[in-house]
Amino acid sequence: MYKIACLKLIRFYQLFISPFKPQCCRYYPSCSEYALWQFKKNNIFKAFGAVFLRILKCNPFFKGGIDYPKIRKNNLNSGICFKPSFNALKQLNYLYIPCNDNQFFLIKIIFPKDNPCQKIYLNKNAF
Repeated sequence: MYKIACLKLIRFYQLFISPFKPQCCRYYPSCSEYALWQFKKNNIFKAFGAVFLRILKCNPFFKGGIDYPKIRKNNLNSGICFKPSFNALKQLNYLYIPCNDNQFFLIKIIFPKDNPCQKIYLNKNAF
């Protein structure tokens, strides 16, 4: 319940407040996008902690740069390679790049709508 409220509040900020401010975030992804990803993929306490630290670092004393969110997963679906027809029908939204033991960088995939890499094949025999 609180997680959904936080996600809606961040989305409200992105849609109605952020366009009136100059784009001055020192990091990629922006702090609001980072917060959105953290709240989608982590529990609320870890997300608050990570977002709080990120906002503290977003000042002229830090260099900035690329700072993808880190998430913790105990097991990624180990059977992912053995179900290609099922997983090929899903749209890929995030990549999990390993960084430490059971920790992954979360990278969002952004494709334009007319990109052929994002087509979803409805025919199961297309493979």
